[in-house]
Amino acid sequence: MTLIEQTKYEKLFSTPLFSFEVKGHETINAELIKEGKRLRDQSDGTAKSNRGGWHSKGNLLNEKAQCFSFLSVMVETAVLQSTRRISKVDPDTLDLKLFAWMNINPVGAFNSPHTHPGAHWSGVYYVSQPEVDDEKAGRIEFLDPRSDLPNWRILKASAFNLKKSLKPQPGEMVLFPSYLVHWVYPNTADDERITIAFNATFSKKSKKG
Repeated sequence: MTLIEQTKYEKLFSTPLFSFEVKGHETINAELIKEGKRLRDQSDGTAKSNRGGWHSKGNLLNEKAQCFSFLSVMVETAVLQSTRRISKVDPDTLDLKLFAWMNINPVGAFNSPHTHPGAHWSGVYYVSQPEVDDEKAGRIEFLDPRSDLPNWRILKASAFNLKKSLKPQPGEMVLFPSYLVHWVYPNTADDERITIAFNATFSKKSKKG
């Protein structure tokens, strides 16, 4: 006779992570590389989490090139779809602000651990990801935001892993909450690693009239 019966199972305080694939990305990525390098030739960029790489200035989605307009649509689609998946609020009832920038990382360059304060979602679209034998090269790694978890290691439970790393390929996009600490391993290839990162921030609809 069973003396105990499970009545409920919940996942508390989980952190969502979404992945997307842009169909026919080869054409759009070629244009993004071309336009990105043009912008790099015009500006030294800015210093954020990038170490040794180029970080574009301003909002990339304000650029006039068609490839950036297409990217804006893809980012907005991913953000709205993901928000509907996890939220009871219809995102169409809110204003949405998108801000994006390009990272071009040559050999040895990486992005140090950081978050994106003030935004709701952050994400990365992969334009180029050099192929190398080094398994860690170019991987994006997320760190568990919870504290006091080391004692859970003995149980080897995936729900309590201290970190999670991914190596998305060109044409793929990852989307995650902006509070999540993340960083990118150094590029060990001679070819440049090119990504476009972005923030998505919701606010109440502005009143008209």
